[in-house]
Amino acid sequence: MRIESVSSDGKHPKELREAADWVAELVGDARVVEGAGNPIVDGLIPASRDGAPTVVAYGHFDVQSPGPAELWSSPPFEPTVRDGRVYGRGVTDDKGNFHALLRAALDLAEEGELGVNVRVLADGEEEVGGHSVIDYLATIDDPFDAAVIFDSGMIGTDQPAITTALRGLAGFQVRVVSGDKELHSGMFGGAAANAVHDLLTVLNAVVGAEDSLAAGIAPVSDAERAGWATLPTGAEELAAGGGRAVDDSAAAEFYERTWTRPSVTVHSVGAGDPLLHKTSIAPEARASLSVRLAPGQDAAAMGAVLERMLREACPPHAELELEPWPPGEPAYMPADDPAVLACAAAIERATGTAPVMVRSGGSIPVMAALVGRGTPTVLSGFGTSEDNIHSPNESMALRNLEWAYASAREIYRELAAHAGR
Repeated sequence: MRIESVSSDGKHPKELREAADWVAELVGDARVVEGAGNPIVDGLIPASRDGAPTVVAYGHFDVQSPGPAELWSSPPFEPTVRDGRVYGRGVTDDKGNFHALLRAALDLAEEGELGVNVRVLADGEEEVGGHSVIDYLATIDDPFDAAVIFDSGMIGTDQPAITTALRGLAGFQVRVVSGDKELHSGMFGGAAANAVHDLLTVLNAVVGAEDSLAAGIAPVSDAERAGWATLPTGAEELAAGGGRAVDDSAAAEFYERTWTRPSVTVHSVGAGDPLLHKTSIAPEARASLSVRLAPGQDAAAMGAVLERMLREACPPHAELELEPWPPGEPAYMPADDPAVLACAAAIERATGTAPVMVRSGGSIPVMAALVGRGTPTVLSGFGTSEDNIHSPNESMALRNLEWAYASAREIYRELAAHAGR
């Protein structure tokens, strides 16, 4: 946590390499892989017996920028314990969670009780949506029997969870050009094309048009929906997050909309200076938008549909430039998969509480890559909404770190027993 391995600003290549070296040294039998992106660590913590199955332990050592130091109660890269919590950038996302997976495997190996080979894959660009680890994973021919990722959260403060599905992501940086220079709205308004108006026309074609982007959605089982009924209501989730329902059905359909359906979001719009009282017509305007893809969908195919919709909406007098984002595939693991059930039993033993099966509206592309190669992948983690992930004063409860470590030990034991059945 003392290593400033920030990937989101492009200013810390030395620290990212330092973090990779730290993980490699901890694992022992590991190497740092460098290529086009940030470094990756590939290592192995061997089982205590021959013929054991191989389990991938994935995590990331890069973190978000801490932001203004004055917003932190203690230095972001000086771990500080107070009131039963550890404060510091990355403690929940993902250094504390990932360290639990590593430390548990190392301790079991030292005790002669590690029943699986633990293949360590540590990522240095998860926070910036990098694909280096996915490209690297595609070069590995070794079979994996399962994979475990601790990079998600619990429900509330006391309810562990396993995340069985993630949404994917496709998006564009958008630029509309509708003139050669800025014009006076009094002299040209009503006759000259306006890039801001044209950009709004383009965006309006996709905002709220999720039904046109709904092909291939994976079904939801009755058992999953029954589990979701025990969760906080959509109205409570919106209120806790500081959001407002977009329509009368949004709160009641909160989990359906955020976990099982695609959603289009315009993240930013730019043209001129909205703080100035300036009567001009903008020659160009920009926006950033994405669509979160539902489990079961294909990122390339849906990205192509999104592009077609945008281009068809562009007025003929305007030029539309679309710079695509790196695609992120959605991921889906059936809640009744044997590996998922094995890990659920392990977490229950470790924490005393059976984990609830949930989905997430977020994206972790490496999970989709692992599932895509046929590896049963279990996503869990012990962060909570109180942890201020990506915000000042990120922290994690010491109890949750203990739960993460205990759960990882039980998961390795359970997966070893599961493979022997």
